Amino acid sequence: MKIGITEVAEMAGVSEATVSRVINRRAGVSARTREAVERAMAELGYERSTRGQIVAVITPWLSNPFFAEVAELIEAALAPHGLKGVVCPALPGGIQEREFVGALAEHGVAAVVFLSASNTVDGADPETYHVLAARRIPFVGVNGGFEGHDAPVLSTDDHLSAELAVDHLWTLGHRRIGLASGPSGNRPADRRVEGFAAALARRGVADADALVVRQRYTVEGGQSATSELLKRGVTAVVAASDFMALGAYRAVAREGLSVPGDVSVVGHDGSMIMEFVDPPLTTVRQPIDRLAKEVARSIVALVSNRDVPRGELLFSPELVVRGSTAPPRGA
Repeated sequence: MKIGITEVAEMAGVSEATVSRVINRRAGVSARTREAVERAMAELGYERSTRGQIVAVITPWLSNPFFAEVAELIEAALAPHGLKGVVCPALPGGIQEREFVGALAEHGVAAVVFLSASNTVDGADPETYHVLAARRIPFVGVNGGFEGHDAPVLSTDDHLSAELAVDHLWTLGHRRIGLASGPSGNRPADRRVEGFAAALARRGVADADALVVRQRYTVEGGQSATSELLKRGVTAVVAASDFMALGAYRAVAREGLSVPGDVSVVGHDGSMIMEFVDPPLTTVRQPIDRLAKEVARSIVALVSNRDVPRGELLFSPELVVRGSTAPPRGA
């Protein structure tokens, strides 16, 4: 039996016009009535098509060229399908994010992409996702999932990222390798710390914890973390982001040392601009082209009410060797 708005209206105890307003996410319906209609739709298994064309891409730190580049690629991949990506800059898990999602839900957004936003933060307020799920607005995560929801997640393999960086530096002859990590509770950072410790353990290094310093994903965070690692005698630094790697450059220079003559530095993300710093940055590049295309593919399927694979899909990064790494002095 095909479920229509008549059956939904009967179960919810409202008019068909009210059900139509809820389906099309129009104003003029109280929160209580909207919840009753949404509940009836869920219980009856009513499938509605998404009529909006806007896909919100929520991401922090647009000042970082990497995030801007990924958002642009997602927009480009959505365009051939008649969907328009709109970038919403918001700090992860903050009130801005909730307000963006609430407003977008009221105005008929087709879907939401969380690009390294609250989906990367352990213990993030789940209310944002509950709002979307209640309105049956599909959402997708990049580099982090959603507790209590089985939305698709597309991520770079952070364990492999750490292994690639450590293997490169170890092969060059470095034995005191430090990690300038992102903050605790950030899922990609936590995974990379795990991968870093495992990579060193495979090479017989037992004190990996002493070689990790947590900081913010900023130039200043990278500088602070690297300054501390230099005090611990490292000859190479693996930075959690390309921006942090720039901070590592600054910390090395302020100690009167050079990159890579005294200290080698490896970044992470793969922003194109890092080819033009001095020296050009060796980095672990996230496969953003493939990630963006898969995000778009998932969104198109979801807004068309087609099934998509659930759980997390991992993409392999690649090491890009440039001028910021070399054998340790005296090797």
